[in-house]
Amino acid sequence: MLNQPFHFAPYLKTVIWGGERIAPFKGIKTHQTSIGESWEISAVPDHVSVVDSGPCEGMTLTDLVEKYGPELMGERNYQLYAPSFPLLIKLIDAREDLSVQVHPDDALAWKRHRCAGKTEMWNVIDTDPGARIYAGLSRKITPAEYERRVADNTIMDVVAGYESAPGDTFFLPAGRIHAIGAGNLLAEIQQTSDITYRIYDYGRRDSEGNQRELHTSQAREAIDYNVYPDYRSTPQGNVLASCKYFDVRRLDVPAGKTISIDYPRESFTIVMCIAGEGAILDAEAMTVFPIRRGRTLLFPATMQALRAIGPVSILSIQS
Repeated sequence: MLNQPFHFAPYLKTVIWGGERIAPFKGIKTHQTSIGESWEISAVPDHVSVVDSGPCEGMTLTDLVEKYGPELMGERNYQLYAPSFPLLIKLIDAREDLSVQVHPDDALAWKRHRCAGKTEMWNVIDTDPGARIYAGLSRKITPAEYERRVADNTIMDVVAGYESAPGDTFFLPAGRIHAIGAGNLLAEIQQTSDITYRIYDYGRRDSEGNQRELHTSQAREAIDYNVYPDYRSTPQGNVLASCKYFDVRRLDVPAGKTISIDYPRESFTIVMCIAGEGAILDAEAMTVFPIRRGRTLLFPATMQALRAIGPVSILSIQS
């Protein structure tokens, strides 16, 4: 039976909008600059995570799914998602505004790309003064008006924006227009999918002087044109977001305290530490696994008695 977590080598992605906070946040020394993303756990083709320590060092996440099956994922997840893994876990550091995007739902993504769609959520870890998050429409528009506003560079006039602060959460179902504004460091939890339709990119050019491709027509059919009163998420107790794809909870554990990690689903549990340095206790085997800020561990479904030992703040993620 699996009785220990897995840690993976992060995929650090340099992008034109990336910053310099991810490496120090994770305690990594690197000469790489403009790191916009750290893919902590990924089954996306060409970027599948690799175990970097322990008895399974060198195995990919796909290898683990194949070898351990329901022991790793839980029976329901294994039946639904194998041979893939259902979630992609990232850290994102935006030195500049990210492009305005939308993701297709499962039906449209399967029709067009033969893959899953993308529902995701953000939990803000740190912000610069004036940092903003953009999510949803501020007023009703039609698909024709959407295309006109993209063409005349006024689409941001109808996208809702919020000043962001550490701890803020935004749930982003497929179809919701969104963008991360400059100055945000955040955790992103999403379906395993790399399908993005870029709507607007502020006229920026890449290192070769070319404007990045927009996907105006593809996005038109994917957008949810409904308007909602508030696109910020209100936590329900320690539950930040819960949908059919993931359940994300935050635990803030003071020094000297131990708090049980909830298990609402028969699933693996991903623990992402966003502050502090403590440990995760397997209360059944009485085994302790150190954890610190910037570290992400995948606990198999066979480990069902986990407790967090402070001082730490963690995100507990299940599928």
